[in-house]
Amino acid sequence: MTLLAAATNESLADLSNKLVYASMAVYMLAFFAHITEWVFGSRSKVGRTAAALTPAAAAASGPAVQVRTKGGGTAVLDKPKVVTRSASGVRDVPDGPGAAGGTEKGDLYGRIAVSLTVLGFLIEASGVVSRALSVERAPWGNMYEFNLTFSTVAVGAYLALLALKKNVRWLGLILVTSVLLDLGIATTWLYTASDQLVPALHSYWLWIHVSTAIFCGAVFYIGAAGAVLYLFRDSYESHLEAGRTPGRFRTSVLERMPSAATLDKFSYRINAAVFPLWTFTIVAGAIWAGDAWGRYWGWDPKEVWSFVTWVAYACYLHARATAGWKGRKAAYLALFAFACWIWNYYGVNILLSGKHSYAGV
Repeated sequence: MTLLAAATNESLADLSNKLVYASMAVYMLAFFAHITEWVFGSRSKVGRTAAALTPAAAAASGPAVQVRTKGGGTAVLDKPKVVTRSASGVRDVPDGPGAAGGTEKGDLYGRIAVSLTVLGFLIEASGVVSRALSVERAPWGNMYEFNLTFSTVAVGAYLALLALKKNVRWLGLILVTSVLLDLGIATTWLYTASDQLVPALHSYWLWIHVSTAIFCGAVFYIGAAGAVLYLFRDSYESHLEAGRTPGRFRTSVLERMPSAATLDKFSYRINAAVFPLWTFTIVAGAIWAGDAWGRYWGWDPKEVWSFVTWVAYACYLHARATAGWKGRKAAYLALFAFACWIWNYYGVNILLSGKHSYAGV
């Protein structure tokens, strides 16, 4: 019976590996579909975002209320499109038309890209589940398993935002590229054969603490991507506002992105939403440490950098809520906070030793 169970677990582990490679192939197809969407979108003839920065465009924006008549002569008031201002001193610029640029063919390839991303997500999630079944535990015992789950959750969060009708398709190319890089690192350098956990990890807190850590990291990644794109878009808008002409490639890409104000809000809201869960992650880890090692906090490298990451995000949220720190300064601080999270994962796990040395590499 034991031999049969071992053979079954080995088969599931092999299936998990095949599913991971299959998901990489599908994500690669999604990558090319996203590239094609951007290429066809660059041929769009839609109005340029730069026009929104000129006084003439503001004057031509139309009346506050437009009146049209229906079949029976009834007057109907159309609610005008309102562009909101995120803060005092921020430009009132509408969002770009997206990667597809308003073209039907570009939009078609964009939808194909999203469909392939969904398929890749389902295959990768099946690989994570197969890995869990092969080891008969939560699949987060080493960095290889953590990477697989991390990228799966990141894609799942992106697809959830799309399902909620949020304007985030612009994130697709960046996300798929990052996921391919993550899976490439996992399968090339971090791969660890299925094995049982070290004694300290045999606890129900593994499901609670590590799952929330993975979710927080995946969502923090999305917030960081928004901050990076904000910096590029804000620079683009500043060039237009100053009367300078950005390069053709830069214009073609950035004019189709959401406005800097929208990206600024997006990054802030994402980070603010997940920060309480990161706080819970640290508290849950401290409780688990008390059960496993008889102390709640010992200034282990992982504990130190988890706390540093928490402080960095707390400073960002405080700074972002202060008018003088909106915009580029806050974006740089958000990226610094995410860099702390990345170092806490890769740097601490691989380069530093401590009670949390579960890298498996």
